Formats: sequence, C-alpha cells, structure tokens
Amino acid sequence: MMDFFKDMRKSGAPLSERMRATDLSQFIGQKHLIKEGSLLFRAIMADRLGNCIFYGPPGSGKTTLAHIIAITSNAESVYLNAVSSGVSDVKKVISEAINNLELYGKRTYLLLDECHRWSKAQSDSLLSAMEKGEIVFIGSTTENPYVSMTPAIVSRCRVFEFYELSTEEVLLGLNRALTDPIRGLAKYAIDIAPEVLRHLAISSNGDLRVALDSLELAVITTPVDVNLNKTVLTQEIIEEVTQKRVITMNESDYYDFLSAFCKSIRGGDPDAAVYYSMRILNAGYDPRLLARRLIIHAAEDVGLADTNALSVSVNALTAIEKIGMPEGAIILTEAIIYVSLAPKSNSVVRAIAKVSKVIEKTEKITIPSYLLDNTYKKNPDMSYKYPHDYGGWVEQQYLPNEIKDEKFYIPSHNGAEEFIIKVNRKKGDY
Repeated sequence: MMDFFKDMRKSGAPLSERMRATDLSQFIGQKHLIKEGSLLFRAIMADRLGNCIFYGPPGSGKTTLAHIIAITSNAESVYLNAVSSGVSDVKKVISEAINNLELYGKRTYLLLDECHRWSKAQSDSLLSAMEKGEIVFIGSTTENPYVSMTPAIVSRCRVFEFYELSTEEVLLGLNRALTDPIRGLAKYAIDIAPEVLRHLAISSNGDLRVALDSLELAVITTPVDVNLNKTVLTQEIIEEVTQKRVITMNESDYYDFLSAFCKSIRGGDPDAAVYYSMRILNAGYDPRLLARRLIIHAAEDVGLADTNALSVSVNALTAIEKIGMPEGAIILTEAIIYVSLAPKSNSVVRAIAKVSKVIEKTEKITIPSYLLDNTYKKNPDMSYKYPHDYGGWVEQQYLPNEIKDEKFYIPSHNGAEEFIIKVNRKKGDY
C-alpha cells in the first residue's frame, strides 16, 4: 500500500521531479565533477563519500546528484529542507542514524536542501555526529557556503562547485522528457520544431528544472490539433510560456553580436555598445552574460584610467541579480555607457604579461634581506626603511636583486593615470 501511494504521488509530481535522474548514467552536466576517474566519481562508486556541500545555480543538478548518491549507496538516507526543519528534526535523524549504525552497520546520509538557510544552532547540533561519522552530510545550496554558512560546518566538508548547464545539456534533458513514455511526455504526441525547443532551452538560463516544467505547462495547456492528432507547440506558445521573445539569432549570430558589443566598448562607442547589447537582450539572452563581460572590460580596457568603472560594472551585475528584468536593463545600460565613455588603459594587462615573461626566464631570485620575515631569525636585517617615517615614500629596493631594474607597470597618459605619472615623477619612475 505504501508503494502504491508513493507511485501516485510520483505520477502527480512536476515533470522536472519525474524526470530526475536515478543513476550516474542519466545525470546531465557537471562533467568537471562527474567523470570517470575524478575524485567525486571514485568516492561515489566506492561508496566512501564523506561530508560535502554542493554549491551552484538553480537547476544544475545538486539535489539530483545527492539523491543518486543516496540511492546507489548501501546506506540509509534522510531528506530535509533547511527552511522547514529544526534542531529537533536533526536530533531525531542523528538518533535513528546511530541505531542503524550500531544495529545494522549501516551509515545514514542526511541530504539537506537549501543548507545555507540553517541557523548556527541548527548547524552546531550536527557537528558532533559529522565528526564521529554517525551521519554523512550532503548539503546543497545556491549561495556561496564560505560566506553564507557556519564555518564549523564548511570546514568539515568538501565543497564541490556546480556550473550552470549549457544549452546543449538542457536540450538533452528536454529531448529525454519528450521521448520518455513513462515518466515523460511521449504519450502526448508532441510536435515542436528544433529551433523552438532550442529557444526554450536558452530561455531557461541553464536551469533544467525551469525548462522541463515550462515544457510541461505548454503541453498540458495546448489543445490537440484535431487535423494532425498532435499537440503542436508553436513559437508563440513557447514565447508565452517563457514570457520571453523567441530567439531571433542562432548561436553563431550571438557570438558575432557579443564580439561587436565588446569591441564597441573598447573603442569608446556607447551608441554601438548599447545597440548590440539590446539586440542580445531582445533575443532572450541572460543579461548577466553582458554584465559579466562588462566587468572584464572595466578591468582590462579601462583599468587604472578610471577605477570607478569596475565598481559601476560590479554593481550593475549585483543590481540585475537583485532586481531582475526589465528594470535591470536600465541599470545595465547605464553601466555600459559609463564604461564605453571612460578613458582607456590596458596597463594592468601589459604589466601581467611582462611579469609572466620575466618569471619564465628567471630561475633564481634573491629577495632583499630587509624585506624577509625576520621573526624567527637570530640576526635579522633591521635596515628596512618604514615609508611612513619618511612622509609616505622613501627610496628603497623592493624587487629581487636579479631583476631590480625591471619596470612592469607603465601607466598610460589617459584619465587618472596621468595623475599617477605626475605623483610618481618625483620618484624617478616615469
């Protein structure tokens, strides 16, 4: 009877839940983690996985992999959601885990979703059981655990970072759902053009859960075409389900527009940069893609000529993530115009390149003795000149002896770097 009701609940679950992978062969994405020979793969296969945290964007497979580990292991498993569980739930899990370990020699996996939502008290109630091996903790979170979680928990876990799924990986999941007659949608006889399905995949922004549930919503709300005896999913239907305009550019076009966007910013043309950015946004692409590129340009092409460009770009990305679209487009466009108009200097990039070449050619270096850590030396070199004793700057060698005359950072004469040159000219640097 219990299995019957479990099956009933399963059949009524959303498509994303029904299509959840049950073994590693079905798992989609995260090839950097789940590949033959990798640490995580070996640990799962050997059933020796220790405490760990899966961290990454929504719909990337964190919870699914945790369930696969629990299914394939010779252990008990308990699922909790940090939002709805408390200290009493944890104590109950630990008590039952100890019994299973002592009576049957079976370990217990605690699968904790949204683990960053746990309070310090909840986290602390788990520490002893984790250290003693009474439970194996697998947490999943969309937040950076090093920032959002109790350090005591994080220090006892291996952190595995999950990446956003690619369009091709989301397409793989969608096609599986369309052809699966038991868990999927094959029984509906669906007619959907490849380019329309790709639009759905791209619009999901790497979230397979969103893509699958959007597909199911489109199918169950679309009447069957009586002439074709099929459920025909048109561009308009998918556009309505995703609430995004159908993609009007293929992948090659996208990279061409992105290239033009980047080169327009570097060339200082805000009109062109805004135009290309809006073409990309109107095609349904994630605005965060443009914001991330803008951050790179603020550092690579503007650099020290206007350090505020980097702050503006980073803040634009944060605002988009907090506010979303369509209002986020205003903030992003403001940042694009700012970075485009900012004075340009690639002195930082040139400095990195020059340092790298010198490092490759230099086998041995001798750091000046007065710069060394003299804490544990019997006869420390005390000749170091403390710059603040001399008004903030004093002539002194800092580079290793072998390359003491090298100059890596050469400022341009653009923007704030002109001021850098004037201030440092008295030192004889420029």
